[in-house]
Order: sequence, then structure tokens, then C-alpha cells
Amino acid sequence: MKNILESNARKYTLLVIVITFIARLFVAAYTGLGIGESYYFRGALSFDLSYFDQPPLFFWLGGISVKLLGLTNLGLRFPSVLLFAGTSWLLYLVTARLFNPRSGFWAVVLINLSAVFTIPIAVWFQPDAPLMFFWMLSAYFIVELLFTYNNKEKLDRNKGKVYTLWILIGISMGLDVLSKYHVLFLLVGVFIFIIANKKQRHWLTHPGLYIAFLIAVALAFPVIWWNYKNDWISFTFQGNRAGSGTHGFSLHPEWFLRSIGGQALWLLPWIWVPLVIQLWTSFKSRSKSEAYGFIFWTSVLPLVFFTLVTLWSDLQYHFHWQAPGYMMLFIPLGFAVDKALNNHGKRSALFNRRWLTFSILFTCIVLLVANLQEITGFWRYYGPKWIVHFGGEKTEPTIQGTDYIDIQKRFEKEGWLNDPKIFTGSTRWWLTGKIDWALKGKKPIIVFDEDPRNLAFLVDPKTLVGDDAVILGQEHQKSIDLNVTPFFDSVTQMPDIIIYRSGVDELHLQVYYCKNFHKSVKPHEEFPVYRQLTGRPPFGN
Repeated sequence: MKNILESNARKYTLLVIVITFIARLFVAAYTGLGIGESYYFRGALSFDLSYFDQPPLFFWLGGISVKLLGLTNLGLRFPSVLLFAGTSWLLYLVTARLFNPRSGFWAVVLINLSAVFTIPIAVWFQPDAPLMFFWMLSAYFIVELLFTYNNKEKLDRNKGKVYTLWILIGISMGLDVLSKYHVLFLLVGVFIFIIANKKQRHWLTHPGLYIAFLIAVALAFPVIWWNYKNDWISFTFQGNRAGSGTHGFSLHPEWFLRSIGGQALWLLPWIWVPLVIQLWTSFKSRSKSEAYGFIFWTSVLPLVFFTLVTLWSDLQYHFHWQAPGYMMLFIPLGFAVDKALNNHGKRSALFNRRWLTFSILFTCIVLLVANLQEITGFWRYYGPKWIVHFGGEKTEPTIQGTDYIDIQKRFEKEGWLNDPKIFTGSTRWWLTGKIDWALKGKKPIIVFDEDPRNLAFLVDPKTLVGDDAVILGQEHQKSIDLNVTPFFDSVTQMPDIIIYRSGVDELHLQVYYCKNFHKSVKPHEEFPVYRQLTGRPPFGN
């Protein structure tokens, strides 16, 4: 730790990035897809301008990747692994530019030790990896522009370079819009930073600012056009999640406290607390230091917004929605650690070598144990059972992160997989995704529920009228009777599909053979599948 110098920080940063990149390739290849990843999978096979609950870029990247690398876990996840390696490098460059190269090294080390970044964002097939990469790429170009050409003389001498940087900012922000809607907070944060600083306000009259904005909007056109053609459903869906829902406005302090605790847990408490301290430090120093001012305004908005809305909106366990804000705070945290380790900072006792050693060992050991558990389920034999069922669940939670290959085996055995007149699905979007990934997208899928999400747009149920279906449930008998039976002539329960892990019976899925799919006689306007069978879009008017 004493050997990190200005001269070798870049080399050691690259070494950290290479090591973590290789480690994540193994995690990506050998661990199963989670619920969200399995649900998103069909979108990678179905090209569209945009999608119901997310912009299109990560779907496009996943689709390209599986064509090049094959329809495997690694093939689907490779873009996330690669993009986070790029995010780490950009984090180093921005931190080195605002502070120094040593600080950049520590920022990269610490973000790779944080639980929410090191696997969920850096490995899983989700929109967060491209969001973070293009957010940080935008920040890199913005810092190069605002912190270099900060007076009229430099602007006049480097007009070409200035316009080039504005164009690059517009491109990177446009690609971020295609990744996830969070980029709005970066755009607003940078705008506030420019207004709040006298030295930066001259950019408000510079054409480059508006050229960048127009480029970003142009690149976002697929999202805008798709939403226009689909009654703005994606914006409505995401907006409603921050609203009060259908039960009226009421405050829920327990949701707010759950959000705070979840963020701390996802980031790891001993990393989360220093990050919060850096947010406070950035706030106090925002007027004295342009670097801290930039960090504060580009970090605070997603942190505050997605935390405050939990007072009235049940965001459940989406503790990663604040992640772009936390990512920016790793920049000053790297600087604080560098000062402490070099004994010229006020908080040298906070960031000591024991803290760093513990953080490294904890993350490495926990990730090793968690991934081994997900693959092998060894905890059933060697671990305390109360930990497995701590949340009151009947099944061990990590089974959701395994691939349900026993579904494919059963479909092959019964001859369902190769029968073109049989489709499949469930009464839950998340279970339908698990089924879809187990069958590698070989069967049409339908969600018989009020909330099919993106899956409603990927298969037209009118093309399946007259076919049979194999519908699976996970203790969903009531919803089978209410949601599925009206759409078929008959529904017959068959022997369960047993999901095994390392030869152990882990989970039972109920199987229902349904004959002759048709529009239900009784109207079911609450189900998008019914609306589609009557020739209307799944949502809207």
C-alpha cells in the first residue's frame, strides 16, 4: 500500500481492472441467471427500438453478444463485464484529473470492493452496466471541457477542441439515455454546477452546450418514438413507481428506513458510511472547490430523489437505483484514502490499512462463498439452516440465481419442446422469465396476469390461438384457476417439475397442460393478454 505513487498508479490500476475482469468472467460463466436477468433475456432476442420498462441499449448489446459468443450465461453477460472494466478505467481518469493518480487507484479499488458494483452491476445482464459506463464517459468529457477551457483566452485558442468535446458529450449522454433514464440526473446536475459557478456560467451562451443537447435528443429518438407509438407506457410505468400507487398518498417511514438500510448493506456499511461522509464534504466544499462542487451536483440528485420517494412509494428492494450518485462519490473517497495513507489528512484513523485489508478480505471471501452456494447449494449440508430461511421463505433464496435446467429436461422428455403447437408461460412475469431462459427462448411465452411487463410486447397471443400450452406455477394454484382456465377448453395438472441443485430436491414447480387457447368468454380487461386477443395493445387505450 505504501508503493502507490504518482508514477505507478496507472499501472496498478490497470492490474486491478484486469484481475477483476478475469474473475468476473468466471462468475458470469458459471453462475445462473437471476430473476431479473431471465426476465430481460427475451428482449435480447427480440430487436425493437425500445422496450416497456427499460431503454434498448443493453438489450441490443446482449443480442449482439449472444450472436457472437453463443446463447450462454457468459454470452449474455459479457457486455456488462466489459463495460464495467471500462467504467473502472474512466473512474481512474476522472479522479486523477480532479485530484491525483493515486486517488484514482484507490477509487477503483474501493468501487470494486463494493457489493452492489462488483457483481450486480459489473456482471448481471441488466441496464446498469451501460448506464454506469456512459455516465462516467460523459463525466470524463465534461471534466476535460469544464476544467480545462475555463477562460476566454483558452476558448478562443482551442475552438475546434471545445466543439469536439461538446459533440462527444452529446454522444455519450445520448447513449446513456439509451441505457437508462437515470441520465436525467446527470444532465440536471451538470446544469446546476454551471449555473452555481461564476467561472462556468459562460457556457450558458456557448453554442456547444446546445449542440450537445440536440445530439443527445437525436440519439434518444428510438426511445421517444417507441413510447409515442405505445402511449408513452415506459415513461408512465417508471413514473408511477415513484408515485403513490393506487392506494392514495400516505407516508411510510418504514419504507424510507428500509431504503437507507438496503443502500448501506448493498454498498457494505464500512464503505457506505465513508461515501456519505464524502457527500457531506462535497456539499461543504462545493463553493471553495470546483472539483467538489462538480462531484456534489452530479451525485446528490439520484441519491436524494430515489431515497426520498420511498417515504410514499414502495420501491421494494431496488437499492441500486442510487448507484450512479454513489459512483461519483468514490472519486473524493479515493482522494480521502490517499490523504489518510500518506499521513497528511485529518481522518487518517478512519481510512487505515486494517480497514482496507478487512474490506478486501470480506468482499473476496463473501463473493466466493455466495457464488459457491449458488452453484452447489453446499450450505444445506454445512451451514446453519436459520440463515437460509431468515426471511421466512420456504425455499433457499439463492436457488433463484440458478438456471432451471430441469424444465428443459421435462419438456424434452414429454416432447413439448419440439412441438410447434405448444407454447408456455406462467401467471408471474418473473417465473415466465425463468422458464424462458431454461428453454433458451425456443418456445413462445405468455404471462397470464395483470402485470406481464415487457413480455407482453414480445409475443403476439393472436398467433397462438388454437394451440395448447404448458403453464408452470410455483404454488400459484389460485391464480391458475382465475387467470389461466378462462382462456382454454381444459386445464389438467400433471406431475411437478422438480428443480435439483447438486442432486438435491430444491424446488417444485406445478405443471398444467392446457388445451385449445382462445379468448375468454367472460371479459378480462385487467389482463393484457385478453386485450391483445381482442385486437388492442396490451396497455393503454
